[in-house]
This record gives sequence, structure tokens and C-alpha cells, in this order.
Amino acid sequence: MAGCCSAQPAMDNTTPAYRRVLWTVIALNLGMFAVEMFAGVKGQSLALQADALDFLGDGLTYGLSLAVLGSALRVRATAALIKGASLALLAAWILGSAVWRVFFVGDPSPLVMSTIGLLALATNAASVLLLMRYREGDANVRSVWLCSRNDAIGNVAVIAAAGLVATSGTAWPDLVVAAAMASLFLHSSTGIIRQARGELREEPAIAGYSGQ
Repeated sequence: MAGCCSAQPAMDNTTPAYRRVLWTVIALNLGMFAVEMFAGVKGQSLALQADALDFLGDGLTYGLSLAVLGSALRVRATAALIKGASLALLAAWILGSAVWRVFFVGDPSPLVMSTIGLLALATNAASVLLLMRYREGDANVRSVWLCSRNDAIGNVAVIAAAGLVATSGTAWPDLVVAAAMASLFLHSSTGIIRQARGELREEPAIAGYSGQ
């Protein structure tokens, strides 16, 4: 880490247990992507569609995390940079869709939003519990934890938006939640990219340490 007296390789959790956890979380995310995207389109909920795309992105990026476990620090940090950039692109898509939705007539279904939101929350809560013990480490490992944590927060927001849509009779709560989720993704993207770039800068020092 940056504050240590001598450079040490960042932990990348290459244990078989962590690999099994990643496979489980990948399956959960891809399964929920299919369910939530279908429900989001049918229920006309941008927040559900945004969350579904997040499930897809997480499933794919967790697969990337799994593929680079045990690789050199530069490879793992580069993978984290890719994941950080994908989060930023996802946030941009959500914000663009929210702006477009303002001019689209049709309110989302509160029942669909709340029902699928609860199912998504249960899925992400399971992922968070599985990943809890692995939340520290290099940018590649930490990005997995941050994505799952963000997802759980987003699910709570979607459920809250469903209640507000039902009481207000407008789509604005759905739009506000989608924009808030985009902001959360951007915040995590910035943190992941910053840590990954720091690890790339530290790699020469770590290589020198390993050669001593």
C-alpha cells in the first residue's frame, strides 16, 4: 500500500474459496439480469432496466475478475481500469435514458418495480454476504465488493421509488432514482480507477522489492 515503508504486492484473493464465491455471484447476477430486464421493459421502469444492466455488467466484470486472479499486478490493475470505465459508461447510459424518458409518455408499474426490486435486493444481499470477507484487497478484488454493495443500495432505492410512484402517480421518482444510481456508479468508477492507477504506478517499486 502507498503508506507502507516497503512496497508489498496487493492481495488478490486467489484462494479456491474466493473463486467459488465469484462463480456463485456471477450466476446470481446473470440470472437476475434476464429477470429484471424483462420486468423493466414490461413494467416501463427505467430504474429496473438500469439495475438489470448493472446486473449484466457485474456478471461480465466479475468474470473478468475471475480470469485475472493470480496474474501480475499490472494485469489485475488494468482489468480494474476496464471495470471502472464500464461503470462510467453505464452511468452515462442511465443519465441519457433518464433525459429521454422525460419526454416519453407512460408511467412505470409500481407493483412490478417493488416485486422485482425485492427479488433483486435478496440476490444482491446474498452476493454481499458471500463477498463480505473478501472486501479488502487490490483494485480488482475491491471493485467486486463495491459493485455488489452499490447494487444492494440501488435495490433499496428502486423499492422506495416504487412506493413514491404509486403515491404520486408520476414517473419522476423512477427518474430520480435512476439518476441517483448513475451518480453512485460514477462515484465507484472514480474510486476504482484511482486505486488501479495507483497500483500501476506502484508496480515498478513492487517489482524491485520482489527482486531483492
